[in-house]
Amino acid sequence: MQKIQAQSTIPTDYGIFTVYAFSETEDDWSPHLAWVAENTDFAGTVNVRFHSECITGEVFHSQKCECGQQLDAAMKYMSENGGMIIYLRQEGRNIGIINKLKAYQLQEQGFDTVEANLKLGLPADGRNFNVAVEILEILRVKTINLLTNNPDKLKSLENTSIILNERIPLEIDSNEMNQSYLETKKGYFGHMLEKI
Repeated sequence: MQKIQAQSTIPTDYGIFTVYAFSETEDDWSPHLAWVAENTDFAGTVNVRFHSECITGEVFHSQKCECGQQLDAAMKYMSENGGMIIYLRQEGRNIGIINKLKAYQLQEQGFDTVEANLKLGLPADGRNFNVAVEILEILRVKTINLLTNNPDKLKSLENTSIILNERIPLEIDSNEMNQSYLETKKGYFGHMLEKI
């Protein structure tokens, strides 16, 4: 069972957010985080983004993915419209940074992102969004708009107490380095990408 272990207000380039750390125990050094914009009303329909950690894209601005740009766009959207980002510690579709780098090496040999994971004996996508739903329930959020292109995130809300009002697309323009990555997202995972 997830619990709020700590919370604090943090000013950012995009505005002020209240950040909640969620984990089962208070000594967890990698808790999930909920970044809540200051103008958010939990009693109404809340804009929400389920965002999985991507240290390469978010911190080091890797061009192999669009994760960093998606996080920036989501923070800007939440700050302007109210809402929250549930930041899930599921690096590399939940395979971890070491395996992610191994998968990158295989991609350099011509494998796509799915093929690389499978060749390593790992799932194509090992993420689970149940914890995001649990966090919404703990914060007593009832109805949401979900910022996503991923049908699995929409499915994660089925048969839960959370009501999905609408999906809000969060597309980022591709570049030469991430074009094939985005094509795999669309072709294999069915991501709703109109620009690809």
